[in-house]
Amino acid sequence: MKTTVSQYDFERAFKEVRPDNFSYEGLKALFDYLEDYETDLAEEIELDVIALCCEFSEYPTAKKAAEQYGWEPDEDEDQNEDEIEAAALDYLQDQTSVRVFNGGVIITDY
Repeated sequence: MKTTVSQYDFERAFKEVRPDNFSYEGLKALFDYLEDYETDLAEEIELDVIALCCEFSEYPTAKKAAEQYGWEPDEDEDQNEDEIEAAALDYLQDQTSVRVFNGGVIITDY
């Protein structure tokens, strides 16, 4: 037996178990990502807050997330912050799944 989980239920489950893992905006982005993933797979995902916290991380910028993977901006080029952020996002998209939202990025940790 499965229960349909609303965005509110999803957010409440995280706030009860792991209240500091994701921001409100990050949880919304993660919820949307997982709904899209379920649609693509045509299969339901079990809501396991601990497993999701182990599998996904939120960062304030793509640059901060990419640095966790060892990426560094190319210092030979004159790039502004927007260009550095775009380069970091391109790098991440080659390495993992990324969901950009207003206020940061969610990446899959694998």
